[in-house]
Amino acid sequence: MGAEKKILVISESIDVEDSSASKGRVALILNLKKSGYNVKVLHYTRKEIQLEGIECISIKELKFNITFILSRLQRVLQRILKVNFSRFLEKIFGHSFTFFNDSKSISKAINKHYSKENLIITLSKGASFRPHHAMLVLPKLHDKWMAYVHDPYPFHCYPRPYDWVESGAKYKEKFFSDVSEKAIHSAFPSLLLKEWMGGYFPNFLKTGVVIPHQNLEVKQDIVDLPSFFEEGKFNLFHAGNLMSTRPPLFLLKAYELFLTQNPEAKEKSKLYLIGKVGYYEQEIKEIQKRVPQIYCSYGHRPYDEVTTVQNNATASLIIESKVSISPFLPGKFPHCVSANKPIILLCPYYSETKRLLGKEYPYISEVDNIEEIQNIISKLYELWKKNKNLKLNRPDLEDYISYSYLESVFREQIFNEG
Repeated sequence: MGAEKKILVISESIDVEDSSASKGRVALILNLKKSGYNVKVLHYTRKEIQLEGIECISIKELKFNITFILSRLQRVLQRILKVNFSRFLEKIFGHSFTFFNDSKSISKAINKHYSKENLIITLSKGASFRPHHAMLVLPKLHDKWMAYVHDPYPFHCYPRPYDWVESGAKYKEKFFSDVSEKAIHSAFPSLLLKEWMGGYFPNFLKTGVVIPHQNLEVKQDIVDLPSFFEEGKFNLFHAGNLMSTRPPLFLLKAYELFLTQNPEAKEKSKLYLIGKVGYYEQEIKEIQKRVPQIYCSYGHRPYDEVTTVQNNATASLIIESKVSISPFLPGKFPHCVSANKPIILLCPYYSETKRLLGKEYPYISEVDNIEEIQNIISKLYELWKKNKNLKLNRPDLEDYISYSYLESVFREQIFNEG
């Protein structure tokens, strides 16, 4: 039974406010606990954070060793000389001195706090994978290790055109090859990502299981709808940072076209972009001058507030990269499913999100197909005029992101309990 199993989780962060990645990691941890496992967490968040009913230990950074001193020396020289040495140093060593010191700090904490757990899971975010690097120097624990791979790594393993050869690429590739060979289990948030990474590191195809992003179910403060949200309107909602690889401009132009073709909707509809926009800020502001129905937060909003708005919107939006294949499962996907509102998916032909929604799902378009996006918005608008409470109604997806599905994966595929 799950209650008999002990799991040690090594996570770079468990701060749900710092990124969608951290929200996903915390959701996984909480659902493992909910599934009946005895869970302990070591985290490198650099501050004290506790999760209810779970022992959480903040990993301390090692100081006054050679890698720590070199990392601080590099920072001082960069500040004085105004020269970034990182690319040069990574060409020689593969990673920064800070990376190496963080890895040492984490491995020391694992050695100290490991207490015969049945499984050790390493979780990361971004392009870091420091906990994975830390585990490589602990061979006695490799037969307990599950390496969770949330994104392609290194960067030259990304789908084109977003693949690029970074400094120290050969060292980073060797690092991840070692991860694929040493970890007895690997886990991926999507089937397509497992297959994609297995093309570069074949052992992942042997050790890999699919653990979809989990829905974060935490006790939230009761939050009133913010003043910018106009309840009762045809509200389209996108949450998350708009990275340069995920262009929102086609959506905005499609929404503008929708308003042009449905002029009565100008008083009845709004499109919300919640999160940092960075690369697209000026272009969004120019479109807003013509289309005041577009609201943009231009920055982070509290998790509770975002969830409240999403649960009260008419439909959720997911924008994926303009590529030939998107093997990622977006971190926002479980939140969109839990909101139980129609999802408008803008994605390439091959997409994990598209695979999960299914071939017959009606609200999917290529990222740059303005006319088709406009058609989808118009269809939903006509449905909304007849029924103001549209539903996604996908119990299969609700089950897929649930703790019960997670528990079945661990029971049957990790612990072989049948």
